[in-house]
Amino acid sequence: MTTDAALASELASRAGELLLELRNRELGETPLEKAQARELGRRGDKEANTLLLGLLGERHPADAVLSEESADDRARLDNPRVWIIDPLDGSREYGLPGRPDWAVHIALWERGAGITAAAVAQPALGEVYVSGSARPLAPAGRERPRILVSDSRPPEFIGALAERIGAEVAPMGSAGAKAMAVLRGEADAYVHAGGQWEWDSAAPVGVAQAAGLHCSRIDGSPLIYNEAHPYLPDLVICRPELARPLLDGIAELTGAPADSPRVAMAREYLSSLVSHDASKVRLSANCFRVENGQRTGDSGPEIIAELEHGDQYKPITGIRDLEFREWGPNVVARFLLDMGAGENVITVAITEHFAVPGGEIESILAIIEPHVAPQ
Repeated sequence: MTTDAALASELASRAGELLLELRNRELGETPLEKAQARELGRRGDKEANTLLLGLLGERHPADAVLSEESADDRARLDNPRVWIIDPLDGSREYGLPGRPDWAVHIALWERGAGITAAAVAQPALGEVYVSGSARPLAPAGRERPRILVSDSRPPEFIGALAERIGAEVAPMGSAGAKAMAVLRGEADAYVHAGGQWEWDSAAPVGVAQAAGLHCSRIDGSPLIYNEAHPYLPDLVICRPELARPLLDGIAELTGAPADSPRVAMAREYLSSLVSHDASKVRLSANCFRVENGQRTGDSGPEIIAELEHGDQYKPITGIRDLEFREWGPNVVARFLLDMGAGENVITVAITEHFAVPGGEIESILAIIEPHVAPQ
């Protein structure tokens, strides 16, 4: 094990211990309300992030860090060493009693070499998997390959893909948990196409690839990290013999191009209008929002709080006829928004402009108009 891999293992273990202690203290036998569970996940994310940033600052002060829980410092693009971390992957599962499928991700990217050290901790299982020391186990006598998918965002094509290769499909939380289940032989593949970020996959891919598993985008292209925009929406991690059948099947079943990073960020914001869950929305600290010329949000945290708890969003029941246009750092979305249900539905037409110069939305400008249905 290299010195960097040993450090990745130590960091994942330390953060895992912190998260496990917090979870055991706050999560009793009675399930938390949805808002409480989400808040526990956010608290764990923040506390683990603070610990990891402090430790990396002590051990490698010259290295850059790309973290889910920190603003993206683009100076990382000029740094030869970048730690890509997810302090708590699977924050939703973390807030649910009895769910072990959450993880800590620590990966080191080096210029010219890609991911050179990685560790994935699964604290609820008491396990830490480290690049260079983990080896995949043989599947436990399954007659059909088992494919793991996100339990909240399974790929649209997964049913047809499973039928094509004679596989069964099972949901699981946390990208790290799914990748390590393949490593342990509990599954044969992990397929994702619902949008992810570099920190979601860097460490799992680093461990899995070092162990000899196949890792790629769903079109077979390499997974590349420390990019200017850290959006990396899809992947396949699988046993080598399954790679060709999976990739060939996906190629036949998918025709529409994937969202660009900026469009994906805008789509996540719009999805939160309906779900009232903004945990995946990336807004800068100074993000502002203007609606019909009126300032309605003065900071990223304020806007996120309103998306989840604001009374003005509670009546929203759906978005339809959604179209995106993108040029440079700008995305414009045009759509119809429904409020209410049944005979009481009110529909408005919205044109929304997103400024996305980097890895976060900087501003949101909306024009809201009455919608007149065609006769």
